[in-house]
Amino acid sequence: MAERIPVKRCAIYVRKSSEEGLDMSYNSLEAQSDACAAYIASQRHEGWVKLAEVYEDGGYSGGNMDRPGVQQLLADVAAGRIDIIVVYKIDRLTRSLTDFARLNEVLDQNNVSFVAVTQQFNTSTSMGRLTLNVLLSFAQFEREVAGERIRDKVAASKKKGMWMGGPVPLGYAVKDRKLVIVDKEAEIVRTMFKRYLELRSVRLLQQDHERQGVRSRLRPQKDGRILGGLVLGRGAIAHMLKNPLYVGLIRYQSELHKGQHEPIIAAERFDAVQTALAEQAPREDARPNRPTGVLLKGIVFDGNGSRMQPTYSNKKGVRYHYYTSAKRLRLASDDPQGIRVPAGDLEHIVISAVADRLKDAKCMQQWLAPRAQTSDLPALLKRCADLASLSSSAYSTSASKATDLVQKVIVTKKVVEVQISGAKLKKVLGIVVPHDQHDRRTNVIHDLNGHCKEDRESHPDVITIAVTSHLLRCGKQVKLVLGHGPDQPCEAKPKLVEIITKTRRWYEGLTSGRYPTLRSIAVQENCDKSYVSRLLSLAFLAPDIVERILTGHHAATLTLERLRKACPLPARWEEQRAMLLD
Repeated sequence: MAERIPVKRCAIYVRKSSEEGLDMSYNSLEAQSDACAAYIASQRHEGWVKLAEVYEDGGYSGGNMDRPGVQQLLADVAAGRIDIIVVYKIDRLTRSLTDFARLNEVLDQNNVSFVAVTQQFNTSTSMGRLTLNVLLSFAQFEREVAGERIRDKVAASKKKGMWMGGPVPLGYAVKDRKLVIVDKEAEIVRTMFKRYLELRSVRLLQQDHERQGVRSRLRPQKDGRILGGLVLGRGAIAHMLKNPLYVGLIRYQSELHKGQHEPIIAAERFDAVQTALAEQAPREDARPNRPTGVLLKGIVFDGNGSRMQPTYSNKKGVRYHYYTSAKRLRLASDDPQGIRVPAGDLEHIVISAVADRLKDAKCMQQWLAPRAQTSDLPALLKRCADLASLSSSAYSTSASKATDLVQKVIVTKKVVEVQISGAKLKKVLGIVVPHDQHDRRTNVIHDLNGHCKEDRESHPDVITIAVTSHLLRCGKQVKLVLGHGPDQPCEAKPKLVEIITKTRRWYEGLTSGRYPTLRSIAVQENCDKSYVSRLLSLAFLAPDIVERILTGHHAATLTLERLRKACPLPARWEEQRAMLLD
């Protein structure tokens, strides 16, 4: 009785670098597939059987493995559904020696071989692998030479003033691979340059366009989506004002060449706009590096009343700024009564707190009512809102406007208390108070949620803001982060939700047979088997911990890094709660 030949399941993989020609009735992918199918049929006596699914990547480069067809192929290899991979040529699968080395390792682990129809070799022998490496070396060389040719062609074409693709700027359209003027859009561009010379401000120009309903161009996508049609942002407007295409020039790296398209803006006006932009740009000495570590100098104190001084440390050429208790500095140690907080985080909290309170019309009206005429309140509230908008960004050169109003900042391990000087705020707002009313004022206290309450003690005129916060250690770095107030909505952290969902999916795949082994999960996730093994314990996380993560009601100290380091988790839910719920 003849010995039965084992069945060898053959998967066909095809690829084409560009999408050109894929819409034809018989394209390159189908030609590759037919050739591979014919070769499999010729090996039927060896037990070769073609799988129904053909793995294909149309319009994907072979320079990397980030292709949906390849990823699905590797997933099925890991799942044990494939014995042989058949390709038309080896460069269809990959053109990179590095990628091939990783791919070959995966195939060896799963006892899978592959065959190229036009380049016959056997990967199970050393000579076959040598031949394959030589072929791949030439494939990679061909890809790199092709890339160099393309770059040289682009450089030569741009030097001739030719349009070589990319986002088409407003005012132009592409016709026969050349830029042509669109009259309606070109008028918008001309008006933009004219208005900027009148306003001398990108911010005011952006607001002017928003009032007039100027929108970006609608861009239909291949998948049917429509992008664009949005209000032009300040960054987009600034880029357009600096774009040399509008004066008939083509930029290549740092060089400008005369283009083959018609200009929309006259050279004189374009040069005038560039001069105005340069004049309006903030000076280098007016751009503070964040964190500065000096915005709150002299007004920061810890909970014990000790002044906190600006300090810094250097690590690998990077300077990190802090505010540190003076007592801790004198003792030159981690004194438990002292405190050290990152300067940038503290400054951001203070500036944001001041800006938020200035924008809170209800609280500000309560503070302003006994200090100003009723008829003046609307104008004063408007000034408060304007001042808040100038001070709302810690990256802004106007950040000091917020800190100039601050009289004192008290930092504890759970609360940052910000005291706004009423006298300074009245001066900024232009409120004139009679001399006999300077003695006592109501001290209005605001908590993190904007609640206002009065303190009728005999204190100077002060607005006090209590911001719940705590120090959070993230690896070797310490951050000062905001806590949740009782009325603040909690938001789930996407990364925590993602890792919980992922490990649940792994467990369900193992129990259903979709993933036969942990190694198959590791191959699909492109990670180590040990990593999968450790994190799989998250699939058995206590239900109340999962609920807190999904609703965002967990402690702020429960970060993704901390959750990973806690794995593998203990099986007992009580021990999990002790580890993660603090």
